[in-house]
Amino acid sequence: MAQTFFFYDLETSGLSAREDRIMQFAGQRTDMELNPIGEPYNLLVALNDDTLPSPDALMVTGISPQKTLDEGYTEAQFAKILQEEIFTEDTITVGFNSVRFDDEFVRHLFWRNFYDPYSWTWRDGRSRWDLLDVVRMTRALRPDGIEWPVDSEGKATNRLELITKANGVSHANAHDALSDVVALIDVAKLIKQKQPQLFDYLLSMRDKKAVQKLVNLDSKQPFVYVSGRYGSEWNKATIGFPLTSAPNGNVVVYDLRYEPTQFVGLSDKDLAAKIFATWEERKADDFVQLPTKVLQYNRCPAVAPLGVLSSDDGWQRIGLDESTIKKHMSILLAHPEFAERLRSLYERKRDYPAASDPEAQLYDGFLADRDALRVEAVRNASENELADFHPDFADERLPSLLLHYKARNFPRTLTEAEVAVWEEWRTARINRQLPGFMKSLQRIATTADESKQFMLEELKLWLESVMPSED
Repeated sequence: MAQTFFFYDLETSGLSAREDRIMQFAGQRTDMELNPIGEPYNLLVALNDDTLPSPDALMVTGISPQKTLDEGYTEAQFAKILQEEIFTEDTITVGFNSVRFDDEFVRHLFWRNFYDPYSWTWRDGRSRWDLLDVVRMTRALRPDGIEWPVDSEGKATNRLELITKANGVSHANAHDALSDVVALIDVAKLIKQKQPQLFDYLLSMRDKKAVQKLVNLDSKQPFVYVSGRYGSEWNKATIGFPLTSAPNGNVVVYDLRYEPTQFVGLSDKDLAAKIFATWEERKADDFVQLPTKVLQYNRCPAVAPLGVLSSDDGWQRIGLDESTIKKHMSILLAHPEFAERLRSLYERKRDYPAASDPEAQLYDGFLADRDALRVEAVRNASENELADFHPDFADERLPSLLLHYKARNFPRTLTEAEVAVWEEWRTARINRQLPGFMKSLQRIATTADESKQFMLEELKLWLESVMPSED
């Protein structure tokens, strides 16, 4: 089959892929020249009565829970559409910040609904691509021919709706999933037209093997790296250097913009304090960031050889020069023990509280082949078959996951005992979400104009409808 792109976007009930839910999905398939194929998808997904959505999120999207119930698919139905109609063989799935956001929601959706959470991004010619870092690298290295927006404070911004506006591209309803998809395709066309070589190059670099060929520990070479973790002063661009190995076969990269001497002599304790600092600690005025990060090969990083800076102003665009890079590299190479200590520290597991909820345990381990067959049987079972279906799972996460799957999608299959277990879990989840929900609702109500009053009322009615009984 010929390769195609499938551009997609989600609107969700909140920001956490583990806790929140997809409420709207939109997408459009195109050929490799970005010409549309078929009609776009614009689907709602019914929000279940185990979820209190973020009021702030819904004020942006304008999608009420009640609307998803009236017009939406169940999660099981939606997952089947994704698997059988959308993420088909030879599809390149494309989004905007999708690797870190949308793709995570899809993975957790598939996990909850007994589909493989990973194969939709790699099996049978499938792959994924994220245009956010493509946009960032284009702006940093090859900005000619495109108008690049700034925010109200004059700072560079890569918000999709501002890029489209600056370049005369229609984007009538930002934060509506389908409108965002149309805008994303137009931005892709813009880059492909104005900077075709960079477009094609970064498309090829969605393959983690291509990234590993450029960024590896066998032949350490500096490379151009654009990432949201870097400062906006130089459009998120710097020169990276592969320093040591990281968990899961990845690599720790040093930002050569920074002189290494002040870091190589730090104790393991001080290095660990920087690596594992909380968000609040990093915001402190006296906090000095360690200029290292983990580059994950399978996340479509925007990387390029130094040759892309060969134009007269290439180095100037990123605020660096070759002599500085060589000087900083020589210091790192003179201290191999620094790289070794970093390798050991990055291998430490962060002290996250263990998740007790099987829905949040996606990354706790892969399923054995035996369970993979039983998972397939679950999703292929009819409602009548599920009523008396009790697979002998080896993985202890799956029995609870099956009960939740039945409760959400086929509630009539539950026994009286299963209903009680589900209600106990649902009650705990709602009560856990309730304080944050109420705090947001009260804050918004103090300043809400008429346009927000309808959503506030819908959210209050939703809360009444899903609150567990006190019996």
